[in-house]
Amino acid sequence: MNCQVMVESARVPGDHDVFVSGNDAEAKALVTKLLKEGFGWKHVIDLGDITTARGTEAFLPLWLRLWRSLGSGDFNIHVAKR
Repeated sequence: MNCQVMVESARVPGDHDVFVSGNDAEAKALVTKLLKEGFGWKHVIDLGDITTARGTEAFLPLWLRLWRSLGSGDFNIHVAKR
């Protein structure tokens, strides 16, 4: 997501998610609290340790294509599960 969506999740209507990764459980708890209480995120998905950040970094090429196709960086994804 772009920085504007990260700090104001309501820029994108509906359900969408933000991910956290890291080796410090206390730091992830603090970041999760900031995302929810400070930035309005409803869905924070903890992917695990710092090695899982590679997955979110690999999302960049797709994000760039979507930005170009949509003409705006005001979008995000939602993980739907059963």
